[in-house]
Amino acid sequence: MKNYLKKIIPKSMFLLIKKYVISVNSIIYKICASNRFFSVLYYVFLSRSFYRECQSVISGKSSYYSSLKNNNDFEFLLRRNIHRIEKGLIMIPRRPVFARDYIVETVEAFRDFSNQQNKSNLSQEYFWYKDVLDEYFLAVDNSESTVKKAKLIYSQSNNKNESNQVKRKPYVRDFKNKIAYDDMYELSRQRRSVRWFEQRKVDRDLLDKAFLVANQSPSACNRQPFEFLVYDNAEMVRKISNCSIGMTGFKENVPGIIVLKGNLNAYFSERDRHIIYIDGGLAAMSFMFALETLGLSSCPINWPDVEKNEKKLANLLRLEKYERPIMLIAYGYPNKNALVPYSEKKSLNNIRRYDNTN
Repeated sequence: MKNYLKKIIPKSMFLLIKKYVISVNSIIYKICASNRFFSVLYYVFLSRSFYRECQSVISGKSSYYSSLKNNNDFEFLLRRNIHRIEKGLIMIPRRPVFARDYIVETVEAFRDFSNQQNKSNLSQEYFWYKDVLDEYFLAVDNSESTVKKAKLIYSQSNNKNESNQVKRKPYVRDFKNKIAYDDMYELSRQRRSVRWFEQRKVDRDLLDKAFLVANQSPSACNRQPFEFLVYDNAEMVRKISNCSIGMTGFKENVPGIIVLKGNLNAYFSERDRHIIYIDGGLAAMSFMFALETLGLSSCPINWPDVEKNEKKLANLLRLEKYERPIMLIAYGYPNKNALVPYSEKKSLNNIRRYDNTN
């Protein structure tokens, strides 16, 4: 519509209309920003920008609670609660009893989870849950009523005969630093967004090494609510690239692309709806640093919340409503003769303040 109006309306008139629209919008924005109620009215009646996010968040909550109700998926509840117990175990001083509010639901979930496990192929998560719970019951006062109830339920778990050489519980970390700051800083300076690649596929075993590094990134309550969807089929790379508005001019050159997907069914509350972007971003940065050490390069692709693009990618990848694209990442062997943007960064004084009181 905007392009059509540009063609039929004289430029001077179009600029005048544009100036008027900006002026009116400025007044509307100022009024609606003055309090929360007006802000809500604006996004209910004047803008559909958050409609998809609203549905994604409530869809995630629905999936989270349905999984608990149907006793078929305890992943996110267990990961969160076991991590909370770990934090209780490392406290100085440690309280004689902690986790009263959630220890019963945790051991109930673990009991059902462990009874579903294939004893010939137990998961790493299973041993982590078990080792932390074992440590918990050794550490707290078992005569306390809630703890006593929880321990009885825990004893019903089918976890009697497993051998596990590595104990996955809080430990004293080795603080001997084997990585020099200068090397880390040099890596950060070396990594730049590369848009021109050699036309050959990357060995998936090489990518998996980088994903192992990404997997060690911090995550709120260790829930890791993301997944790297990797595509190196030329047709799928082309289709995914066409969903983005940030790859104009170089998308035909990309040999592989990753969709970093966030899972909002990791959360029981709207308060956590932004964590997929925080945790996903942390993992993505670790992944891209790791690629550099393997002779590979990458380019993180901005994924603005544009409805038609969201819909197009969701349909292409058959995403659930609670699954949101966080970003795309182009990757491959760099064309060593191609230029990369210099991208001067802000000065140190412009990105940090100490003891800011403003």
